[in-house]
Amino acid sequence: MKKIYANLEKGIKNLSILFIVSLTLSTFSCSSEKDYEFFSAINGTVTDYETGAPLSNVSILLSPGGITKMTNEDGCFSFEELEPQQYNLVIQKVGYQPNRKSVTAISGETVSVQITMNKIPQ
Repeated sequence: MKKIYANLEKGIKNLSILFIVSLTLSTFSCSSEKDYEFFSAINGTVTDYETGAPLSNVSILLSPGGITKMTNEDGCFSFEELEPQQYNLVIQKVGYQPNRKSVTAISGETVSVQITMNKIPQ
């Protein structure tokens, strides 16, 4: 009977040590809640309303955030690693009427927008 109790005590001691080690590892883990946060992205294309041609060097202001991007030669732009929320895009190019677009960035998704601009009549 003493042998059974000795083995039982040894097993309980091993389980206790295992529990303490796993509790310590989970408490002092390197990962944090932010590691699992999902960001959003907004990308799009800006084109001329009449011709459909892509417009380069268009200024896109993201608000909130105050980040400005310029479209490339294909009329494309992208904002990445955004917090999921409602954003306003302010679109401007010399010779064109300014434009605005409201976009909802969704967690873990990329939202694509198509924006047209009208030339200022001369």
